[in-house]
Amino acid sequence: QVQLVESGGGLVQPGGSLRLSCAASGFTFKIYTMAWYRQAPGNQRELVADISSGGSTNYADSVKGRFTISRDNAKNTVYLQMSSLKPEDTAIYYCNRKSNVFNWGQGTQVTISS
Repeated sequence: QVQLVESGGGLVQPGGSLRLSCAASGFTFKIYTMAWYRQAPGNQRELVADISSGGSTNYADSVKGRFTISRDNAKNTVYLQMSSLKPEDTAIYYCNRKSNVFNWGQGTQVTISS
């Protein structure tokens, strides 16, 4: 069965950095566009960044220039390098396919606070 396991979150001060990882299994990872999403309390889940099977990337305007999405098809893993973090980046971060999403994993909590 499909599994998406996010990790790497934590509590970081504004301006800090974090690297999130998502280990995927149960499907042919390398052929799909993968994405990172986030959901802050009281808000809908939003798309943060995506990466195609060929490595093309797209970012939400709110994170452009600060976040970098990457993937390792040999490890079935997608990453999100986050820098210059802001309090408004606080959310639970999830990975999934960009289209026809699977059941969501547990996510990883990112909290930006001084």
